[in-house]
Amino acid sequence: MKFEDFSLTKETLKSISEIGFEEPTPIQVSAIPLLLEGLDVVGQAQTGTGKTAAFGIPIVEKCQKGKSPFAIILEPTRELAVQVSQEINKIGKFKKTNVLPVYGGTSIERQIKALQRGVDVIVGTPGRVIDHINRNTMSLSNVKMVILDEADEMLNMGFIEDIETILKTTPAERQTLLFSATMPLPIMSIAKKYMRNPEKIRVNTKDMVVSKIKQIFYEVRDEDKTNALSRLIDVEDPELAIVFCHTKREVDEVSMKLAQMGYNSGALHGDYTQARREEVMTKFKRGMLDILVATDVAARGLDIQNVTHVINYNIPQNPESYIHRIGRTGRAGKSGMAITLVTPREYRHLRLIEKTAKTVIDRKKLPSATDVLKAREKNIAKDITEIIQENRHAGYIEAVKELSENYSFGDIAAAALFAAYGEVKETPVEEHFEKVRAKDGMVRLFMTIGRKDKIKVPDIVKSIASEANIPHSKIGNIDVLDKFTFVEVPEDLADRVIRSVDDMIMKGRRVKIQPAKAKSK
Repeated sequence: MKFEDFSLTKETLKSISEIGFEEPTPIQVSAIPLLLEGLDVVGQAQTGTGKTAAFGIPIVEKCQKGKSPFAIILEPTRELAVQVSQEINKIGKFKKTNVLPVYGGTSIERQIKALQRGVDVIVGTPGRVIDHINRNTMSLSNVKMVILDEADEMLNMGFIEDIETILKTTPAERQTLLFSATMPLPIMSIAKKYMRNPEKIRVNTKDMVVSKIKQIFYEVRDEDKTNALSRLIDVEDPELAIVFCHTKREVDEVSMKLAQMGYNSGALHGDYTQARREEVMTKFKRGMLDILVATDVAARGLDIQNVTHVINYNIPQNPESYIHRIGRTGRAGKSGMAITLVTPREYRHLRLIEKTAKTVIDRKKLPSATDVLKAREKNIAKDITEIIQENRHAGYIEAVKELSENYSFGDIAAAALFAAYGEVKETPVEEHFEKVRAKDGMVRLFMTIGRKDKIKVPDIVKSIASEANIPHSKIGNIDVLDKFTFVEVPEDLADRVIRSVDDMIMKGRRVKIQPAKAKSK
């Protein structure tokens, strides 16, 4: 099913596409048609099942703009109130839906002024909403929709009486939606007392996770995710790995960053043409790409036998997604590894997935820079062993004998390793962006192709000159590194070069090009 199947307005569909949602989750498929029809709904679903959009989309679609609030959403915590209001703001971007988060611990005067100006949707904690009602600064007399989100959590926090007080100030003919992970008696009592013949929906989670898959998670900050991903790839050295992201935009960003750091990666999401998707998948299946960065939808139905690692760059939105994702590894009786990157605020959600999916996800410490270097050295030793066993080094034996007259075998071997693998140290990709500043009037561009792809300076010059239709003489310094290349072009021609060269095929590889960003100070 697609979002277009709900007969949504073009403004809402545009915002959904911009957010990056590709297709509705099970809770959205069940809830959105009922809510658009005006029915009351009781939904049993865990955090992270996509339920915010399940009620956010109908709110935005049905919203009648005016001075008084059209809808109120009650949340147990200020964090959830802010998070939900931000998501509904995004959904209502092109309909200009005005959403106000209302919670304690911040200036009530600022909230009063916002309420006086007029808001369409209030997302609030029960205590602060009661404060406004008592001050007569908030009127819910014209509210058409009431959403009780995380109802069992509000029960645990002692908000049931406040919820009932708030519900009594809203019109009897309102539409009411209640979401709760569990359905204890007090929650059922509220549904029976304040809702009109509610439709009941429930997200069922498969309770089976493949036993051969080792599941671990690492706690990292959002800004550290790319470095964490890089270290894990270096240490784990996957044969084939799928990296899952929430949105299409994030897939593009992560794939580009991996390419910048020299990893052999490709991207897959719904915006790509069928031909490009097939090309990426063929390369991945044949091992021409080591890492596939994809959305859940794009990776649906993939059955590739040798995927050794699944990495959740973002924690999955629901247990079903988690089970689907990690099922991409451990195929055909083989073992596999599922790695999830979790920010501190997502820890509770991870434990809910663990509990609901009836599995155990072990916590591990992120590999250090030393661990990464040791892993690289181990891989070098493995490469050399294979070369010796296959006698591929025979042609160099005479050269080594000549060198041995002046140098020790240890020095010769170490120098050969340096020539093949470069300096042994952890060098963030950002350092390369600062190595050489572009001359005045020139712009330094970054290309995702390097010596390992057998590319040479003349190839770069010829490709840019012919594709962008500019003279060879206009192209400045070119720095071909092991896995990527820097090239200088005149500032006034940079956009033309990027448009012309981006996504072109060079040496059998699709090349991305972008301005080289200097490392921030």
